[in-house]
Amino acid sequence: MREKQIHALIQRQRDFFAQGKTFSFGFRKEALRRLRRGISEHEAEICQALQADLGKSEGESYLCEVGMALREIGEQLRHLEKWGRPRRMPSGLACFPAKSYVVPQPYGTVLIMAPWNYPFLLTIQPLAGALAAGNCCIVKPSAYSSHTSAVIKKLLEECFPKKYVAAVQGGRQENGWLLEEKFDFIFFTGSVSVGKLVMEKAAKFLTPVTLELGGKSPCVVDRSADISLAAKRIAFGKWLNCGQTCVAPDYVLIEEEVKEEFLCALRFWTEKMYGKSPLDNPAWGKIINRKHFDRLCELMDPKKAVFGGEVREETLQIGPTVLTDVNWEDPVMREEIFGPILPVLSVENMAEARRRIAARPHPLACYLFTRDPAVERDFVRYVQSGGGCVNDTILHLASAGLPFGGVGDSGMGSYHGKKSFETFSHEKGVLKRGLHPDVPLRYQPMGKGKYMLMKLVMR
Repeated sequence: MREKQIHALIQRQRDFFAQGKTFSFGFRKEALRRLRRGISEHEAEICQALQADLGKSEGESYLCEVGMALREIGEQLRHLEKWGRPRRMPSGLACFPAKSYVVPQPYGTVLIMAPWNYPFLLTIQPLAGALAAGNCCIVKPSAYSSHTSAVIKKLLEECFPKKYVAAVQGGRQENGWLLEEKFDFIFFTGSVSVGKLVMEKAAKFLTPVTLELGGKSPCVVDRSADISLAAKRIAFGKWLNCGQTCVAPDYVLIEEEVKEEFLCALRFWTEKMYGKSPLDNPAWGKIINRKHFDRLCELMDPKKAVFGGEVREETLQIGPTVLTDVNWEDPVMREEIFGPILPVLSVENMAEARRRIAARPHPLACYLFTRDPAVERDFVRYVQSGGGCVNDTILHLASAGLPFGGVGDSGMGSYHGKKSFETFSHEKGVLKRGLHPDVPLRYQPMGKGKYMLMKLVMR
């Protein structure tokens, strides 16, 4: 699609939105139902595309992409009328007599820019919230996950007219053209560097944005934790999608006295899940492209690998790899890994772990494994991160009631469930004044008596 075609498409969506059809709850529900039916009909094709792009097994594709997308659509369908109704709010004595309420309204034409690591889920999940809120949408899937992007385009063309929902395929050039256009809201998931560019371009039109970025998400394990269970759940979260997950554990901080026990357990559970030759396991995927494969290979120091480190260049595969004796200045600790490499670093106590995390940019997630209520309380209250889990990894994304988003360098804004509806809605505050009585307190002239009464009323 060329620049002029993109401009014309956005104008068509603006014209369609101006007709007011998307304000109807019935219209929104039918759109979500069509999307749900389309996903179910194309489920096998979607899973095949994910296998081609990332080597994902059918089970992992459904668990982490298709199933979660369908669940989000269902959540929006069940609640959108309740979430979309005007809500009464207190007016206060100063406005008497009056009725105050909040009216959720769609923004208009929304741009959703999706990444390559969960290319189906991270396109459809925000789309569900945008449609539930009553917007028109242009989605831009990643060029890196080309097979999945093609299926998404086909799916959306079957479900919707382009004047309502459309997919734009392409790479950096198409991204640039889209970001030069005026949208009413932009939702971006991807790297910090591109997120900064999106925000810069949005500032030209004062367009509101949600940025879902990344960061080095720590796992903290103290001496009181169930070490075997911690290792099992960290292995799940880290090796999922070959570590190409924005909230994957990026490194482990563990108290020295339980470090060796943890490493033994981590090896055991890794082999239990993927076997002694994970690169031959059909459930083990691949790195998205050669660029990222080469970057990850450079981050691995074979002398510091306690197990793993297998590499298969022709299939872009890297086996689950655990590093120890890593220092904070090593290349692997200076950037988000986004691959199947897990550094394990010792700390003397939980106070040191908290200091180490606080000294770095705020991560997208923080995971804590402990049976000590005081440690749990302190980490949850004082450690800044977008979200996280206690005694597990990743699963806070699957909790229907929890918002998901970053803080600081890991992003701004959040979504999932009700928060998605709120993110893609403008909450308009309205006050309706009664005609009588018309209290004279606010009108000139302002004498001393009015002034004293005003101070009493406006406390």
